[in-house]
Amino acid sequence: MRDGYRDPFDLERPEDYARWRERKLDGYPTRLGDLIVELRDPRHPTAAEVEAMRARCRRANMVIYAGPGGDDPDKEIPRLLGTRLGLTRLDRNPGADEDAISALAVRSDALHRGYIPYSNRPIAWHTDGYYNAPDRRISGILLHCVRPAATGGENDLLDHEIAYLLLRDRSPEFIRALMHPGAMTIPANVVDGKELRPERSGPVFSVRSDGHLHMRYTDRTRSIRWRGDPLTAEAVSCLKEIVRERTAWHFSAGLAAGWGLVTNNTLHTRTGFEDGERPRLLYRARYYDRIWGT
Repeated sequence: MRDGYRDPFDLERPEDYARWRERKLDGYPTRLGDLIVELRDPRHPTAAEVEAMRARCRRANMVIYAGPGGDDPDKEIPRLLGTRLGLTRLDRNPGADEDAISALAVRSDALHRGYIPYSNRPIAWHTDGYYNAPDRRISGILLHCVRPAATGGENDLLDHEIAYLLLRDRSPEFIRALMHPGAMTIPANVVDGKELRPERSGPVFSVRSDGHLHMRYTDRTRSIRWRGDPLTAEAVSCLKEIVRERTAWHFSAGLAAGWGLVTNNTLHTRTGFEDGERPRLLYRARYYDRIWGT
């Protein structure tokens, strides 16, 4: 049960969806400032600060924290803050450091070369880990900014529940198509004849065992294969239109040094950027957990 409704994401229960939809949109934030919480010490946030962050995530699945730490490179900042929010099970993806937290900067070594997060190129709309196996589903993300770029590097943000709502309002059949287990396939990742990751198929929208909505999506046009039926094609076209348009529920944010973004793996982008004398550096922690209490 979610928010007192049996299952708002069950297409056979439109009455539950209607009640969930009304509650979702009632008082939904429409200003970036509504998502920001100031923290005196991100390593040790107060109970009131933690609850303020959780409250924003309950409403919009995301929060931006404004910390006073400046360009302190201590990785304990995101790790400890994540723990206070119930984020503990880190995803050890291949590009991450030994502590499972990725240092996102322009990197040209063999391990990171060719992966867009480690370049200064723009990144299209996506949720993290859309290529992961089901038992490694990414549910939470924490981005901590040590140094912003000289220019660019901002994120556009869209709550995946809002994307679901807008798509379902267009046609519940679009949702049905994108909940198919073969809706979206990511081809195998093969480098120098070695398979680093097998081909993986799965739905775009699914419902977790705790009743929360999960979204698996990328707006890229290469290295992706959609289910080959007309309804899926129409649904994907409509979803792309929704995420790319500018609505009152879309946000754009640039993180200053010491600031961070925590989300329940909402849709996001990154603009291209240019480094100054000191290169852009963000820490990215990806979790199998949702933010506790959201």
